[in-house]
Amino acid sequence: MPHSSQIRREVRLPGDRLLSVELSGDPHGLPVFLHHGTPGSGHGPKPRDFVLYGLGVHLISYSRPGYGGSTRSPGRSVADAAHDVERIADDLGLGRFAVLGRSGGGPHALACAALLPERITRAAALVSVAPADAIGLDWYGHMVDSNVAAYQAAGEDASRLSERLRLRADRVRSDPSYLIEQLRAEMAPADLNIVDDVAIRRLLLLTYTEALAHGPHGWIDDVLALRGNWGFRPERIRVPVRLWHGADDQFAPVSHTRWLAEHIPDATIEVQHGVAHFGALQVIPHLLSWLVAGSGAPPPRRPPDRVVVF
Repeated sequence: MPHSSQIRREVRLPGDRLLSVELSGDPHGLPVFLHHGTPGSGHGPKPRDFVLYGLGVHLISYSRPGYGGSTRSPGRSVADAAHDVERIADDLGLGRFAVLGRSGGGPHALACAALLPERITRAAALVSVAPADAIGLDWYGHMVDSNVAAYQAAGEDASRLSERLRLRADRVRSDPSYLIEQLRAEMAPADLNIVDDVAIRRLLLLTYTEALAHGPHGWIDDVLALRGNWGFRPERIRVPVRLWHGADDQFAPVSHTRWLAEHIPDATIEVQHGVAHFGALQVIPHLLSWLVAGSGAPPPRRPPDRVVVF
């Protein structure tokens, strides 16, 4: 069995900005950029190396600006993720690659699909939100109160949002389990079953701790970017896109993914019943297998499980 190949590195961008990057899996496999959730970091939950080797995936995770060891970029848009990913890919000497985003990372993966069509093979977005100006979508419908409050503050009073998330980030730094306990209070039963798993809970604690170690800035900028102008239209996406959502999700309601499926030209959608938001963690290998299948690479050396082994 291959030994662990996780490597951390920093990529320097113009303006002396740094991005913290983590590489794992098969270095000769299909490069796949993993866009983490909100809040989160490149050190967040992901399949173990032996799963990635079996799938033939070279996974590239990075912390968005303001999270973990990545320098903040105030006023960033969702579209800016495409520029950051392109710089990382150039630094690594990569040509074409795939992208996968979970939760708040979903729109950032779609940005890459829209703005880097010559380099993206396929894109996947799991439990994503839709653009704030999505016509015909009740954006806040069936969404948990904490997310409604944060997104409404982003659209109405950025200073109120900043103070709200600063206080929550301070609590996380003093008590890493605080955020998980706050989220548990709003979780569907399906999510409670996943988050109460010891291994997954430990990894979520690690990613939240790393994400907010230097303050709330990545979290604040993410919410502002997601609720603001994304900087691209989903209708522009021309690469194949796979959308996945748990039907019982209340953090990012499934109606958002249904809207995306109607507006992305080459999109397929899978809605899984009896599953909610954190169920996305369990289907990452399934989506990675689909990304590999579209790359022209040999089929996986082992069929993917629908459960992530961390």
